[in-house]
Amino acid sequence: MQSTKTKSLAVLALASMFLMAFAMTAFGAEGETAEYVPALFSTFWALVPPVVAIGLALITKEVYSSLFIGIAVGGILYSGGSFERTVVHIFQDGIIGVLTDESNVGILVFLVILGAMVSLMNKAGGSAAFGRFAAKGIKTRVGAQLATILLGVTIFIDDYFNCLTVGSVMRPVTDKFKVSRAKLAYLIDATAAPVCIIAPISSWAAAVTGFVEGEDGFSIFIQAIPYNFYALLTIVMMVGMVLMKVEFGPMLKHERNAVKGDLFTTEGRPYADESDPSVISRGTVMDLLIPIISLIICCVIGMLYTGGFFSGVDFVTAFSESNASLGLTLGSFFGLLITLVLYQVRRVLDFHDCMACIPEGFKAMVPAILILTFAWTLKAMTDSLGADVYVADLVYNHARGLLNFLPAIIFLVGCLLAFATGTSWGTFGILIPIVVGVFQNTNPELMIISISACMAGAVCGDHCSPISDTTIMASAGAQCEHVNHVMTQLPYAVTCAAVSFVTYIVAGFVKTAWIALPVGIVLMLGAMLVLKMMGDTVEEE
Repeated sequence: MQSTKTKSLAVLALASMFLMAFAMTAFGAEGETAEYVPALFSTFWALVPPVVAIGLALITKEVYSSLFIGIAVGGILYSGGSFERTVVHIFQDGIIGVLTDESNVGILVFLVILGAMVSLMNKAGGSAAFGRFAAKGIKTRVGAQLATILLGVTIFIDDYFNCLTVGSVMRPVTDKFKVSRAKLAYLIDATAAPVCIIAPISSWAAAVTGFVEGEDGFSIFIQAIPYNFYALLTIVMMVGMVLMKVEFGPMLKHERNAVKGDLFTTEGRPYADESDPSVISRGTVMDLLIPIISLIICCVIGMLYTGGFFSGVDFVTAFSESNASLGLTLGSFFGLLITLVLYQVRRVLDFHDCMACIPEGFKAMVPAILILTFAWTLKAMTDSLGADVYVADLVYNHARGLLNFLPAIIFLVGCLLAFATGTSWGTFGILIPIVVGVFQNTNPELMIISISACMAGAVCGDHCSPISDTTIMASAGAQCEHVNHVMTQLPYAVTCAAVSFVTYIVAGFVKTAWIALPVGIVLMLGAMLVLKMMGDTVEEE
């Protein structure tokens, strides 16, 4: 109780401080201009709002107020203290602006439809039937975690789709074998973006190729895969930790408590007290597999459609030019229709029960939608303050002379930028054009390594950041309290980032993945052995 009061007082004190500063500077606001440029544009202050939001979230364990305070700080810095301009910027340019963006709205619709499908599959008994089926082949906690990793690696089309699908399918299985929700969230998150960024046919590959101007973007993406050390080493780390039964940091406590029957550990357990829907006993594994497979096929077709595949564009080009948001929305809609028809034909659920699942699925996604909206708004604040311009100038003007160390430097900058802004794709858009401009006509080999370092750094920062949409989706998919997921995952991601940083230093000198990647794998395995000797294991009951 005392800890909660202390955290609440910390939030109120910080909020009061910014409000006082706001009031003191309000009288100094300048008059309206035709094209307003904030005085702090493209300065270090552009990164302050996300730092405030992330710091508060980690200290108070309360994400909604922390994000909103970060948004308010961004609005105040943008306006120069003008009350009117601050409020208008936060709501018109921020919250309303991000919710009227067609790409963002498409993602929200996709989430709602997926939530409805998960509710339908649970109500029909498909998830329970799959749990019983999986239990026949999965006998241990290790097996349950490896099955989760395998499914996550298999679903490489899109990270959002990966998070929610893997979570809904594997959650009953991992619960049965007493794997903590925090560990499930980590396994989901670590097989979402890190897998998508090394899969040539994915929405992430399409995004990256679009940022490589003047070059064959898809060819460069393929060549960069062996140098994407963070993504590759994350997979090595996950499998190695599960097989070696290595846990450390806050995750060790969560896993120990899970073995004793407490899957949540902390008071933050937003899904623990939910009443399970009445399950139809005649549901079978096919009532889960057919909807999931239909969803995958429909989403792939939807992405190909938006890329012009059915208008004569070749397969690779269609994927690289697809609109992932619209494609996933169309695919999930038809996947939902197929699920409804399937359950009606099989008479697993009557029509009334099917329709009742749609608002239930919507309600399940409300926390994720709210956090996403605030995270997008926070990014809009940093964009309006010129964070991208500041970072671009910093890299271009100060890092060009350290050519052999540049991949490691770019990786580190990508980590910090994606962590602060919560976006991988925005980081791609900032750093990749700089890398291409520096190396395009002078050192194409180092250009590929540096582009890969940019992608790896963006994924790493996205993986660590509490305001990242992928991190939010992983929490929703695992039904894990969001800050718990962030706090338990952070030591694992930082460990992998440290090994990746060293590996990029090696790659900058040897300029071949055939040497650098094995060095990174050996370093990662060595780090896990040291952690195993220093730490403790989770004993199965």
